[in-house]
Amino acid sequence: MKKRLGAVSLFIKETDKLLFFSCIAASLFGLLMVYSATRCDRDEGELFSRDFLIMFIAVVLGIGMCLVISYFNYEVFTRYWLIIGAVCIIALLLLFPFGSGPSSRPDARTWIRFGDLFSIQPSEFVKIGFIITFSVHLERLRDKLNRFWSVAQLGLHALIPTALVLLTGDMGSALVFLIIAVIMLFIGGVHWGYFLGGFALLCAAVPLVWTFVFSSIQKNRFLALIYPELYPNIIYQQQNGINAIGSGGITGQGLFQGAYTQAGTVPESQNDFIFTAIGEELGFIGCLAALGLLCLISVRLILIGRKSRERSTNLICCGMAAMIISQTVINVGMCLMLMPVIGITLPFFSAGGSSNLGVYLGIGLALSIYRHNCDQGAVNIRVYDSLKNVQ
Repeated sequence: MKKRLGAVSLFIKETDKLLFFSCIAASLFGLLMVYSATRCDRDEGELFSRDFLIMFIAVVLGIGMCLVISYFNYEVFTRYWLIIGAVCIIALLLLFPFGSGPSSRPDARTWIRFGDLFSIQPSEFVKIGFIITFSVHLERLRDKLNRFWSVAQLGLHALIPTALVLLTGDMGSALVFLIIAVIMLFIGGVHWGYFLGGFALLCAAVPLVWTFVFSSIQKNRFLALIYPELYPNIIYQQQNGINAIGSGGITGQGLFQGAYTQAGTVPESQNDFIFTAIGEELGFIGCLAALGLLCLISVRLILIGRKSRERSTNLICCGMAAMIISQTVINVGMCLMLMPVIGITLPFFSAGGSSNLGVYLGIGLALSIYRHNCDQGAVNIRVYDSLKNVQ
């Protein structure tokens, strides 16, 4: 019994409590706002909406999986990076024959549905797999990183998931993949000249992507920002969203008191537009609190990476931070009408099982790195620490 208590005590001691409890605080904040945003969608007699229940289950499962992953040595995952990469590609390819989109996006194939029980969005899990595989790939090419063939390999590695996700109609996730790759390449030490070349290629590809890849719905969302009077039905969501944020002022209209949120006049206010519910009901202070939590989580991930003893683990943590920061910037940009609606969630805050499970898988990996790869004194419990000596 004493040994068990001692193991539990050591497990708690070795956990990065600041990162872990910051994530839980963000999720609790998100659950509260999702509950508020979906009160108008509940059927008579229901205490909680389906969106709230799915998010709650995902957060509980995510926290549990996060702790389990943190117990195992991260090398269990990085050692089998090729298998993880293959599984990620297969998951994305399955979207083409079996994927479907939301009712507002009949052209998209972003979800795999299992009847009326539940559905998953593979790209949310592939983001974590991509961060793992890309970090290992970067490390393996470390001694010849700035050779053209090495950069070409890494570019192809990043292009495959980005292109597959883009072809399924998930423009937001494709952009996140691209940002993660660029930041990890920069941190990895790729020469700046390659970034200039990549930017030139990206600019050259824009007309082709606009003509042959973007659907009419996606094109109209861009055009609606420039000519809102010509696309009133498309810009409706963003206009109501920014009106809701503006009506909140400094302190907000009060929890469960937001006129736009409680009337359901901002579509997807529990999901991609959860930031509008925060702004309306909790005001500028609530928005700062939400962004402050996300900033704290991101900074902590970066610090864990810097404290780790291996470059690959630093890249993994920075990749996770890049994912959270990029999604936050894109999501808030949509809500403030600075960017078109491209379907990206606000980490820890938006409803959705896949997005919440995915981000906690990544946090679990970061906690594993903190436990097994950061200097923090003597350690007695380790799972698979001997993997380094196994050939």
